[in-house]
Amino acid sequence: MIVSTTNEIAGYRIVRHLGLVRGITVRSRSVVGNFFGGIQTIFGGKLSVYVNLAEATRQEAFDHMCEHATEGGANAIVGMRYDANEIMDGVTEVLAYGTAVIVERN
Repeated sequence: MIVSTTNEIAGYRIVRHLGLVRGITVRSRSVVGNFFGGIQTIFGGKLSVYVNLAEATRQEAFDHMCEHATEGGANAIVGMRYDANEIMDGVTEVLAYGTAVIVERN
């Protein structure tokens, strides 16, 4: 799956637009993660516990979006974006979305 944040893909032409695709996941921080995150805030710097959680959550939403596009017959996604919302304290929704397309090499 070719995924681009732009509306075009260099070296390819879009032959068909299939519509919106999305992948969504909802994650919470664990008690253990909050504990170690709290300890890291004491010393300052990068909060690796939360960085790892954010990376895993975005990857999961991205993978779901690609699956959704594949199921619809797409071989690429253009205009891809992420969005995130806190549903409640410690619970975050992450959405990956874009336009599913079929592309061919120029």
